[in-house]
Amino acid sequence: MHNALVCGRRFRTFNVVDDFNREALSTEIDLNLPALRVVRVLDRIASNRGYPVMLRMDNGPEFISLALAE
Repeated sequence: MHNALVCGRRFRTFNVVDDFNREALSTEIDLNLPALRVVRVLDRIASNRGYPVMLRMDNGPEFISLALAE
């Protein structure tokens, strides 16, 4: 997801939500969210809650990268 600041700079948000109970597990906001940062966030969540059976995501560039596939 992305939006823009008043000055016109675009920022991105990365939201992780548990679909079962609609709990927000993480929200990351920055001007740039590279794939390695997404992987770090998912690993942090997995270390606290365990790995999920399934992930559902859009086809943003950070989600179709090799870093996430590994």
